[in-house]
Amino acid sequence: MSELRIGSIGLGNMGGRMAACITRAGKAVLGYDPVAANITASGATPAGSAADVVDGSDIILLSLPKSAVVEAVMLGDGGVLEHLRDGQIVVDLSTSAPASTRMIAGKVLAAGASYLDAGISGGAAAAEKGKLVLMVGGEESVLDRARPALELFSGKIFYTGASGAGHTTKLINNFLNAITLSATAEAMVAGKKAGLDLEVLLDVINNSSGVSFASLNRFPKIIKGDYLKGGLTNSLMMKDVLAYVELARDLGVASPNSAGPLASFGLANALGYAEQISNTVVDAIGDVSGGVRLFDPVPGGADAPDAPHEAPHDAPEAKEQP
Repeated sequence: MSELRIGSIGLGNMGGRMAACITRAGKAVLGYDPVAANITASGATPAGSAADVVDGSDIILLSLPKSAVVEAVMLGDGGVLEHLRDGQIVVDLSTSAPASTRMIAGKVLAAGASYLDAGISGGAAAAEKGKLVLMVGGEESVLDRARPALELFSGKIFYTGASGAGHTTKLINNFLNAITLSATAEAMVAGKKAGLDLEVLLDVINNSSGVSFASLNRFPKIIKGDYLKGGLTNSLMMKDVLAYVELARDLGVASPNSAGPLASFGLANALGYAEQISNTVVDAIGDVSGGVRLFDPVPGGADAPDAPHEAPHDAPEAKEQP
C-alpha cells in the first residue's frame, strides 16, 4: 500500500509543532492556517485553503481551538466534508465536545471517509519532541491505518473505544489537570505566606500523598520564576473545565469538585491572565492573597526572570503543559 499523504489544518501552538515533527522525519505535510507565518514555522507546504488540504491529502489532521471551530471547518460551505473522498481519514486532535464529535463522525462516514477523535496530552514540550500521548476514539481498524502518521509526533497511542471516546477521555484528563494545578497553586501560596521553604514543601509533597503532575513537573520551576510559558492558557483551561462540566451533566454525574478550578481559572481570567499560561493561576491566587509571589527576584537583578504578573499580556512561548 502506498504511503499516506499527510495534510494539516490548524498550525498554531500545537498543530504547528506536530507538523514540524512530521517534516523533521522527512515526510511532507500540506498545511493550512489563516496565519501564514504559522505555516512557514511548521515547515509545511502551504495550501491555499482547508479544501486544498483535503484535495491533496489522504489523512487530514485537525488542530483547532474548540468544537465550534471544528464544526465550521468540517461542515461549513466549502469545508472539509464537501471535499472528502472515499477512504480518506480525518483525525481531530482538538479538545472537542464528544457529542459534536459523534455528529461529525456520522456525516464523515456517510461521505465514505473515516473520522478519528484523538485527544492529546503532553503540551508544547511533548509536541516539540514528538512525544505526545494520544487517546483515540473511532474504528480501531482506521486507527491502525492512521498509526504510521500519528506515530511521527506521539510517544504513546491509546485506543479508547468508539467515536467520541477519545475526546471524552481527554476532557476527563484535563479536568484532573485543572484540579491539581489550581489546588497546588493555592497550597503553595499558603506555604509561602506561612513562611515555609518552598523547595522543602515540594519535596515533602512529592514524597507524600499530595503528589501530582503539577507538584512534580511545574512548581519546582515556578518557585524559581520559570512559569514554563507555552501551552494551555487560563482561558483555554476554563473552556476545558466548562466542557467537562457539560459532559458530566450529559452523563448525569454530580460534579462538586468542578467548583475549585472554575473559581480559580475564572479569577485568573478576570485579573488579566486569560492569555497567559495556566500556571500563572498561582499569581492570580497570590494577587487576592496579599500580593504573594512564590519567587522574589532581587529588583533589577541579573538573575531576575520575566515575571508574568508584571506583563500579563505577553504572548506565551513554548515549554510544557498537558
